[in-house]
Amino acid sequence: MATPHFDTVHIGDRLPALQLPPVDRTTLALFGGASGDHNPVHIDTDFARRAGMPDVFAQGMLGMAWLGRLLTAWAPQSRLRRFDVRFQGITQLGNAMCCSGHVVEKLHSGGEACVRIEIRSTNQHGQTKIAGEAIVALP
Repeated sequence: MATPHFDTVHIGDRLPALQLPPVDRTTLALFGGASGDHNPVHIDTDFARRAGMPDVFAQGMLGMAWLGRLLTAWAPQSRLRRFDVRFQGITQLGNAMCCSGHVVEKLHSGGEACVRIEIRSTNQHGQTKIAGEAIVALP
């Protein structure tokens, strides 16, 4: 992966989108095991229904991990200086998520040339599930 350079990045530039397959039970179980998030609302349909949900749903941190993949496909993880999100909706089974981002500001922070990137994950219906921003240092 070639790291983008501060001089060649422009406000409005878009990161290559990350399109994901529909969320399924296997993905939720695997992420639960990998992350240590064993909350039954994400893997046990009966438990989720008793909690008032129609079925299990994705862990919020799974959605944040996908946004992290978007960022680190564009620039190395070592360049990430800040990564903040707001959870805005529940990612249901069957949601095919698309993670996207675009450069909204060029700045200098802590002696480094950086860009601020707005990021977002939306499902196939255009509903935003997570929105946030990241600061990435560029050479």
